[in-house]
Formats: sequence, structure tokens, C-alpha cells
Amino acid sequence: MTDNRKTAGTPAVSVILPASNEAALIAQCLRALCASHWSDTAPVEVIVIANGCRDDTAERARAEAPAFAARGWALTVIERAEGGKLAALNAGDAAARGAIRIYLDADVTVSPELLAQIRDTLSTEAPRYASGRVNITARGWISRAYARIWRQVPFMAQGVPGCGVFAVNASGRARWARFPDIISDDTFVRLSFTPDERISVPASYDWPIAEGFGNLVRVRRRQDAGVTQIEARYAALLQNDDKAPFPTARKLAMALRDPLGFAVYAGVALAVRLRPAASGWSRGR
Repeated sequence: MTDNRKTAGTPAVSVILPASNEAALIAQCLRALCASHWSDTAPVEVIVIANGCRDDTAERARAEAPAFAARGWALTVIERAEGGKLAALNAGDAAARGAIRIYLDADVTVSPELLAQIRDTLSTEAPRYASGRVNITARGWISRAYARIWRQVPFMAQGVPGCGVFAVNASGRARWARFPDIISDDTFVRLSFTPDERISVPASYDWPIAEGFGNLVRVRRRQDAGVTQIEARYAALLQNDDKAPFPTARKLAMALRDPLGFAVYAGVALAVRLRPAASGWSRGR
């Protein structure tokens, strides 16, 4: 473990960032965080948990420490030989000092306003969950077509999905102890709060999806398996689900407006139904 914290006092926000073999993306993620607009006198701390890495994720993260120190912020890098996102989240929580916790994926690029807006929203004694406005990004034509439809699905367009980044305040974090060993940490946390307790802030962030049809199917299959696991193991949380209906008429309208996008989206959904979920970790891209 390398601790680069040089500031005194308690941070206003702790950003917990698990990263497994993310050497290609970790610097971009951290630089976006460091460029955040921040007027609070209390600093931000960022904790990178490099878990099960076979590349130089940790070294590249440490290289960003001087920029954070120049702002009076803290960057800590924890190296774990073991893989596993949930264990990494627990390690980050154990090291975090801020009352507000932001859980961030290494492939996410935050906008400059996101951290401050989350801080403002979660600065309350009442339990709260927050995320920003997700901007789904993709490079290839298949994934771009899929994204055009996915961003219109009611759950994504009207809810607070928290894909890639979600945050809770101290009373919200008290809703659970350690992260359980589950597939979908974001679903577990989101459903630990009622719809009225989940807040979407206006600031955006970029969240890339899987590239190519096969990868989209693999990740979608895992997402569905994660939801099924929550239903089986934490049935009481389902009372907090507010997923809006997706009526056939709306689907037909989407298909007419964007036949290619809808064909890709429907094809992925059909492929997922035809094959059972596989075990093991699947990246979101």
C-alpha cells in the first residue's frame, strides 16, 4: 500500500475506485477527477484499489499523485494480489475517511461539476443515494446502435441507474455493512434506497459500453444474472424497485425511428434469452 495523503483534516468526499488491469484508462479517469470544480475547503480523497492486476495500473495511478497533492487532495493506491471487485470495494471502504462515499469505475470519465453536485446533494443527515446523468459511449457501429436504444429505455432515461458511478452519504452507507459477494454491486446499493431517496444530479459522466455484438451479449447476460441474484438473495430490496414499464407501443415507435438500433438491441436481448448466464467476471466493455 502506498499512501500519498498529505492533507490534514477529514476529506469531504472519498472516491473509491477499484481497478483491475486498467492501465490503459486509469490516468484518464484520475485526471478527470483532479480537474473537478471544487470550492469546498475540505479536500477530496481518492482511493485506487488495484486488485489482481497483471499490468502497471498501480504505477500509472501513483504517477497522478503530484497533481492531486498540488490541489491539497489525497491519492492513495492500495495493491491487492487478489482479484474481485467486491473485495476491492471493501478494502477501499476500510481506508476511506470521508462521510460521503463515491464508488467509481475506472473506465468512467466524470464531468468537472459532478463531484461538487454529488457533495451538495448528499450533505444531509437523511439517507441518500446519488448519481449523475450517464452518457453512454461506444466506438463501433454495433455498440453505437445498441446505445441509441438503450439510452431511451425507461430505466435509463427516467431513473437513477448509477451505471459506473454511484454515491451515498454516511447514513446511507450505514444501510449495509461490507459489500456482499454478489455480481451487481450497483443494483444492490441502488435498491437499498427508496425511489425518493435516490437523487439524480444534472452533471454528466461518460460511461463506455462493451464493443461488439458478442461482448454486448456477454455483459448483458451478466447484468441479468446480477438482477436475478439480488431477487433470490435480497428479495426485501425489491420493494424499492421503481423500474418504469416499457410498453410494446413505445418499442414499436423506437423500431420505426431507428430500425438498425432496435434490431441490434433486440438481437442482444434474444441472444441472452437463448443462452444461460455464464459464471465469472465480465467487464462492461
